[in-house]
Amino acid sequence: MKYITRTIWILSLVSLFTDAASEMLYPIMPIYLKSIGFSIVLIGILEGMAEAVAGLSKSYFGKRSDTTGRRVPFVQTGYSLSAVSKPMMALFIAPLWVFFARTIDRIGKGIRTGARDALLSDEATPQTKGKVFGFHRSMDTIGAVIGPSLALLFLYYHPNQYKTLFYIAFLPGLFAVSISFFLKDKKAERKTGKATPFFSFLSYWKESTISYRKLATGLLVFTLFNSSDIFLLLQAKQSGFTDIMVIGAYIFYNLIYALFAFPIGIIADNIGLKTTFISGLALFAAVYLGMALNKNLYLFFGLFFLYGIYAAATEGISKAWISNITYKKDIATAIGTYAGLQSICTMLASTLTGFIWFQFGAETAFIVTATITVFVIFYFTTIPKPKTDLLG
Repeated sequence: MKYITRTIWILSLVSLFTDAASEMLYPIMPIYLKSIGFSIVLIGILEGMAEAVAGLSKSYFGKRSDTTGRRVPFVQTGYSLSAVSKPMMALFIAPLWVFFARTIDRIGKGIRTGARDALLSDEATPQTKGKVFGFHRSMDTIGAVIGPSLALLFLYYHPNQYKTLFYIAFLPGLFAVSISFFLKDKKAERKTGKATPFFSFLSYWKESTISYRKLATGLLVFTLFNSSDIFLLLQAKQSGFTDIMVIGAYIFYNLIYALFAFPIGIIADNIGLKTTFISGLALFAAVYLGMALNKNLYLFFGLFFLYGIYAAATEGISKAWISNITYKKDIATAIGTYAGLQSICTMLASTLTGFIWFQFGAETAFIVTATITVFVIFYFTTIPKPKTDLLG
């Protein structure tokens, strides 16, 4: 594993502890929000807007990172904001304050993502992108196993004490920030910074390669109908899961994700990023169809198993694919531009799913998503496999 460098290890550990903090709260977030008076529609709007803020800030700060040639300050600032946002969610329960705290967390994610992914890409070769991004996703998702597990243990002894969890989640976030100070920028990357208009990243769409635009188009259409995972947890909850079972299912999903992300990254480098990604989408469609039709509580764990493999086969793989069809100097901008456009689709997706669920029921919402995904799969089969000898 010589391709897993010191920088990759540090970034992976930082992500592990940050995800432990974030995912400690994620499975109980819809339960907590409903307990303080949020409706299913308002939850959908909150999640959509939160992801929109994250995506748009990814776009700006990704471009800013490429413009200045610096990565580490963006990484450190982003993780710091996410850490301090955790206790803020518990201080007040007014909707506007909850939106504000959630926004701070998402801005933090936006600031760090493009720079972090560019650092990962710089540490890899085109032939090892799947492995590197897969390893990082695997470590990141281990945190998503640890976090909910701690939440499950805490709630077992202190039922319904959701607010306390938000304070506890601050600790691993603080540890992640401390680790990030071991990162160093490469001197060769430094450039003279210049003003960057907030929406300047949009010009990259015209400057990018045709391969990038084709890939991003397919990813964005898929995102438009891929709502927050919170809806999967709510479906399990409404089908008879207890709070403990909901958290347990989420831990199980993340465990599968963590276990499979690195091996699938290795496989992707051998059989191709495109083939791996399409296989993941097929699993996604099957999961959403199953969520719509399944009535057996135990089979939900099978669906979360498949959902974990889907995530392992798409999340890191899509970033590796983008980085392989992008010039090295533009990687943070490319990922940020996609994230900015993706954020708009995500906002619409969560809001749309919440509306369809409210008006027509959960089954209809899941079937619509599964159907659109099948069409997206056919679209991706028309895209040429990425060449690994031209760009990043």
